[in-house]
Amino acid sequence: MATGRATVTSSPLEIRALRAVRSAAPTTVIALTLFAAVRGAGVLVLAIGSWWAGRDPMRVLGVSWDSVWYLKIAANGYGRTQMWPSPTNGTGLIQSDYAFFPLYPTLIRLLGSVLPGGLVPAGILIAWISAAVAAVGVYKVGEHVIGPRAGLLLVGLWAALPHAVVLSLAYTEALLAALAAWALYALLRGRWMWAAGLAVLAGLTRPTGLAVAAAVSVMALHAIVVRKSRAPEVWAAGLLAPAGWAAYVLAVGVRMRDPLGGYFAVQRHWGSKFDFGVGALRSAEQVLTGGHVPLATTVTVVLLAAAGLLAMLLLLDRTPLPLLAYTGILLLIAFGGAGYFESKPRFLLPAFPLLLPMAAVMARARPRTAIVVTGVLAGLSYGYGLYLLLVARVPL
Repeated sequence: MATGRATVTSSPLEIRALRAVRSAAPTTVIALTLFAAVRGAGVLVLAIGSWWAGRDPMRVLGVSWDSVWYLKIAANGYGRTQMWPSPTNGTGLIQSDYAFFPLYPTLIRLLGSVLPGGLVPAGILIAWISAAVAAVGVYKVGEHVIGPRAGLLLVGLWAALPHAVVLSLAYTEALLAALAAWALYALLRGRWMWAAGLAVLAGLTRPTGLAVAAAVSVMALHAIVVRKSRAPEVWAAGLLAPAGWAAYVLAVGVRMRDPLGGYFAVQRHWGSKFDFGVGALRSAEQVLTGGHVPLATTVTVVLLAAAGLLAMLLLLDRTPLPLLAYTGILLLIAFGGAGYFESKPRFLLPAFPLLLPMAAVMARARPRTAIVVTGVLAGLSYGYGLYLLLVARVPL
């Protein structure tokens, strides 16, 4: 699957139709149109559902859960702390906005200062533009690894993931996915400094942006040790890539008077820490033993199991090293971190390389089959997105 093209058996009529479409528009435009169609329909469904539930669609899209924190940072800067007391002893989680990385709220503030409507439309617009840029990047990676047809299917599958509604919200996943996809594509094309620069920005976007830096640094180490590269740009990229993530973590640490551990103390106050998967296993045990858990918890267990299976398929195939490093770090953080269990599929939303094996298989099927499968997955995604935002009482 990885370094070659997907072997696709098509009828002469299908081949002529595909060539006609490609001659009418570049495949990147087709990929972007496909993504816009899938996610645009999702936004429409969410808007109708919000109106039906008596909710303002703009607020559902722009002021849900973590979006509130990003908007506060964009409006007032850092320094906001919120405490959630325990009903038993009066103590609880002390949540500081230093847990949130600065790139996205900075962009909101800049765009909100000139965009009519203020910060909320700015946050949504940045997320939508980022998602579109990410879709093209996902396609380019897929085209490079498994061929153009499978690359289009990769975009369709990514747009139809159960948590793909997050790509339409004022959240950071779309921005990270955009930076990650193009950084990985730059690595696959040997453009080291582009990859490193995008990795720096990804590291300023959210904690899991470290995965992009890992992909660049691992690839640089491989080039230096295995290929005996002495190119200055390889060394520079490997050293520069983690700078964004490290700079913010160090800055928060200095602010907390603990340069190396301050940021992680902030995360612990949110209930987030690395427990090597103990918390995830407990949640899975509750689901498997028939415990009374929300639907979102059950779906999370199923999605994590599916991610693990897809990861094994990705590892068994000849997947390029940067994609493996990037996906591996995202999986490690999602599986090994404790905190908001139902948010784990959201953390994995930028891990689009996991869908490469599925896209490669679908590329060998008839176009009608691929369309039906993508359509069914999109419909399920729309319904689950409504549930997460309008019904479920768990953090997204």
